[in-house]
Amino acid sequence: MINVEAFRQIALSLPEVTEEPHFEKTSFRINKKIFATAVPEHSRATVKLSPSDQDIFCTFDSAIIYPVPNKWGKQGWTHVNLQAVHKEMLTEILKAAYCEIAPKHLAALITFD
Repeated sequence: MINVEAFRQIALSLPEVTEEPHFEKTSFRINKKIFATAVPEHSRATVKLSPSDQDIFCTFDSAIIYPVPNKWGKQGWTHVNLQAVHKEMLTEILKAAYCEIAPKHLAALITFD
């Protein structure tokens, strides 16, 4: 189980990430573009993945990671159940979301395990 503070620490460990409010959520941004949000009261995060990354991660377990069930999901927005995801998987998901939004020179700094 991951709490929102652990999620926050992982997101902010990525290069040049800022944390800002986004309606009732907390958003994590690179160059003012959102790549992840967190909703503490629902123990859920939402990340922006490429279609291929979304397909790959969502095949793992639909109780842990699944597309947002509307047009946003078709654009790569994906929910992550923080109560069920392992830290290592969450780290890889956040890295993938970051690389989807970050400028190429920053995305090139990210290594995947």
